[in-house]
Amino acid sequence: MPRRRLILAAGALLGGLVLAAGYWLFFMRPGSFNRTSKVLAWLRNPAAHREWAVRAGQRCGDSPFLLPTDGLVGFLWDDSFRIGHRHQGIDIFGGGPVNATPVVAAFSGYLTRMPDWKSSLIVRIPQDPLQPERQIWTYYTHLADEQGNSFIAPEFPPGTNEVYVEAGTLLGYQGNYSGDPNNPVGVHLHFSIVLDDGSGKFLNELKIQNTLDPSPYLGLPVNARLGMQDIPRCP
Repeated sequence: MPRRRLILAAGALLGGLVLAAGYWLFFMRPGSFNRTSKVLAWLRNPAAHREWAVRAGQRCGDSPFLLPTDGLVGFLWDDSFRIGHRHQGIDIFGGGPVNATPVVAAFSGYLTRMPDWKSSLIVRIPQDPLQPERQIWTYYTHLADEQGNSFIAPEFPPGTNEVYVEAGTLLGYQGNYSGDPNNPVGVHLHFSIVLDDGSGKFLNELKIQNTLDPSPYLGLPVNARLGMQDIPRCP
């Protein structure tokens, strides 16, 4: 009887692994694996791969948004890192230490920093440049070290509300804050475009259905569903 239970348990474990592998292969397309390997190569030696990088304030073609920081665009909108997860924005890895890689406003708007936000800012854009009848928000996060020491520009202290900023304004510097001092993330900027709730407030950025594909705003193919085989770069 114990042997039968052991066989059943092993079968259940194998079935779970097969399901997990199937999910992983479905959501993490070959392009994602390729990009992941390049992210790791970049983090090991950014100087050897400078041609992969984008630049803060750079405009790709006639796109409405500026690129918000320097670095390698490693993870894309709608990438998946685990079962049930869909990435709501893009991650740009500066390739340097914390508090070294600048982050700038991608588009002009009205900046808010909630009183408890250590590493995050959000900018209200009254007229979406691609759909002027609606309001959108641009969200920037990980601008602090693993302990929560902020790298946000001093002009925007906690509690800042509706301060106008021009596109290209320095907002702060990349950090590795995750909310858990024992589990820092790699040094990068997470950038997303968040929908308005219809009453002048931003929706929950943690849900991908509340965000927009940044590709047409940045002039870069940053939608993981496009099956990108390489790092997105400006032409």
